[in-house]
Amino acid sequence: MKIKDMPYVHPDMDKIRSEMTEIIDSVKNASTVDEILAAREKYIALNTEVYTAATLVNIRYTCNTADEFYVKENDYFDEISPELGNLSVQYGNALLDSPLRAELEKALTPIYFQYLEADRKVMSPAIIDDLKEENKIVSEYSKMMAGMEFEFRGEKMSRAMLSGYFKDDDRETRREAYTVMGNVLNGYKDRLDDIYDRLVKVRTRMAHKMGYKNYVEFGYYKMHRICYGQDDVKRFRRNVLENITPVVSRMRSENAKKLGIDKYMLYDDGVIIKGGDPRPIGTKEDIFNAAREMYHEMGGEAADFIDMMFDADAFDVDARKNKWGGGYCTYIAKYKQPFILANFNGSAGDVDVMTHEAGHALNAYLIRNNRFVNEIDCGGMETAETHSMSMEFFAWKYIDKFFGENAEKYKFMHALDALSFIPYGTIVDYFQHIVYENPDMTPAERCEAWKKLDSEFRPHISTEGMPFLEEGRRWQYQMHIYESPFYYIDYCLAQTAAFGFLLASLENYDDAFAKYLRLSKQGGEKYWTDLLEEAGIVSPFKEGALTELAVKVEKVLNDIAAGIAD
Repeated sequence: MKIKDMPYVHPDMDKIRSEMTEIIDSVKNASTVDEILAAREKYIALNTEVYTAATLVNIRYTCNTADEFYVKENDYFDEISPELGNLSVQYGNALLDSPLRAELEKALTPIYFQYLEADRKVMSPAIIDDLKEENKIVSEYSKMMAGMEFEFRGEKMSRAMLSGYFKDDDRETRREAYTVMGNVLNGYKDRLDDIYDRLVKVRTRMAHKMGYKNYVEFGYYKMHRICYGQDDVKRFRRNVLENITPVVSRMRSENAKKLGIDKYMLYDDGVIIKGGDPRPIGTKEDIFNAAREMYHEMGGEAADFIDMMFDADAFDVDARKNKWGGGYCTYIAKYKQPFILANFNGSAGDVDVMTHEAGHALNAYLIRNNRFVNEIDCGGMETAETHSMSMEFFAWKYIDKFFGENAEKYKFMHALDALSFIPYGTIVDYFQHIVYENPDMTPAERCEAWKKLDSEFRPHISTEGMPFLEEGRRWQYQMHIYESPFYYIDYCLAQTAAFGFLLASLENYDDAFAKYLRLSKQGGEKYWTDLLEEAGIVSPFKEGALTELAVKVEKVLNDIAAGIAD
């Protein structure tokens, strides 16, 4: 079925409440494990219907944030989702507190019960009103960002469209595009400060009500971090600062000289290749055709997957006003159907959508019939991002389909950009730790905190003279910071795993790809660190874990650069 034809049914909250109460009572009153498992099947069926509706609303709302019907439905889900979450936690509590729990863990998996324990630690009737308020504020931010309009050289466009000029070969064009963005965002900065201040306050209030010192611990439980914690992330930050940052700063500074750049500005960070970073060959349709060829050549399940995506018209990639400005892959549970949203702008990022987001979608396809897909999905977000970021590198074998004679230039750009991302993403996460550990910071203090971290992790970049950005406000259009607190470090962790797969694929592609598929198929039934060990990849949490990786990736980059120069 095509996604546009999937029927949306407005959820009846009274009916859901009644059915959930019946399911919860069945678990509490059960005298055998089989009775509980029967109740679980009813829960999964109900959950599938409800979250299929929620996903369809999210898709149609983000495709057009001005659609009056889906704006109202999105508001409705903002209103009911806290109660839905609370009902799910009550169900989970019944499983956790069951005298048959030991037998249940054997029948299911202990990892699922660890997820339920985490859910219990971040949900209570006492915070339902706060969750509703948080949802409304996040929607306010999302709608404001999606509705912004930028006039560049006589043309009005969205921020996603404007960002295509951030990678222009002409330095003045890049500077001008960033200036336009900064001037427009300057007109919103008071609202951006106010919205974030309200989010910090409501999230901190929830954490206090749940008995936590601040929102950080609350946020970790909400992200279902069951195989690593704050100390592991601190160790990872040190590894990044000691091993990745020096390589990135050295390589970006040396590369800037080849581009004729003396003072490295933020508006230079989008361009790596002299003469302009490679852009995809042809139109959107050409990119789609190349992607289909690539996955067919990968063969087997990858080929079946991409055919299913095209048959369902499971993409919306055209940038336009009132469309949500980011990109994502989501999953429509009832129809076992992934969907990808993006904003094509003519840059190499358009190809990344067909690898990164399609990596998520392939995983959803591979685990669609797993036992616990409705309850723990593929595991934590670090696992999910490992699927997507690794697929970007497995696409290297076929990248000439997208870039032709510029394939090697793309590889250099892609790898250096990916390595450069790790320090940036670490800043995003570190910044949120500082903010939520100090919730009374003023907007100016938050911006100063960002500037300090940026100078430590990206010492080669300057924002001097750039409107909005020189104040330390880059974080205010990093939408995850407002919408999905503490998510961003998962990208960084996954990027190190993806580099591990890249290095393995350069040694033996078929073996590395087989290990990747095995990792992806296991869903959330194993810890991420165990999945990495099984695939032969070092955990980035270990002291000095990134030392060898940084050396090997720098060599790969230098080898590619030498080939391009020749």
